[in-house]
Amino acid sequence: MPWTTSTRSWTAAEINPPVPHEPLTALTAALGHDFEDPSLLVQALTHRSWCAEHSGYRSNERLEFLGDAVLGLVVSDDLHDRHPDAGEGRLSRMRASVVCASALAEMALELDVGPALLLGKGEERSGGRSRPSILADAVEAIIGAVYVDDGLETVRDLIRRLVEPRLDDVGAPDHKSRLHERVARSSLGEITYCITHDGPEHDKTFMAVVHLDDQPLGEGTGRSKKEAEQAAARVAWRQLGPRGGEQPAEEDPHG
Repeated sequence: MPWTTSTRSWTAAEINPPVPHEPLTALTAALGHDFEDPSLLVQALTHRSWCAEHSGYRSNERLEFLGDAVLGLVVSDDLHDRHPDAGEGRLSRMRASVVCASALAEMALELDVGPALLLGKGEERSGGRSRPSILADAVEAIIGAVYVDDGLETVRDLIRRLVEPRLDDVGAPDHKSRLHERVARSSLGEITYCITHDGPEHDKTFMAVVHLDDQPLGEGTGRSKKEAEQAAARVAWRQLGPRGGEQPAEEDPHG
């Protein structure tokens, strides 16, 4: 069965080594990019463990190297524009929180990269399709593949779509951590969050209610789940009241 994009169909021979058809088609749709050279995407999905068992193929490591640099450039550029008063240290910390392995693995889950990976038998048996390090590396490789296939502007659009919700949250005061620390130190109970949302898919508003055990302690709204949780945590922290001279977490403008 050929791999079909919006512009043409690719035969199995053209995308050798063959990635399963349905995961590859779903991933292409999620990326929103039709590859002129589909072998680039396939290489981005080819783990070194697969290459060790199938001679003559390249792993995704070179594309991962390139994608890491492109991702860092685009995110750095956006953070520089968004936070004109932030110092180098703070900008570096914000960038690290957005492009770290755990954030990249979350992006891979959103794109459903795992089912499309080519893994060796050992990695397959040991759960490689859900391993955060493998998923994170694959996302960087995919970014590298899109960059090679169609240049900086196209890959910038992809990166911004993946990273934008995280950029909305990065650098904001971390009220959740402050609340959890306060509750843990005083052994007050267990913190949980209930999330709902309203509005169309492209313009959702999220509502969060933070509970201490079964009792609601604060409510908040935001453009993302994390933003709503932070808003609710701030209210909850104030409800509990400061302890030992604590102050609400505030953004450091100087880095």
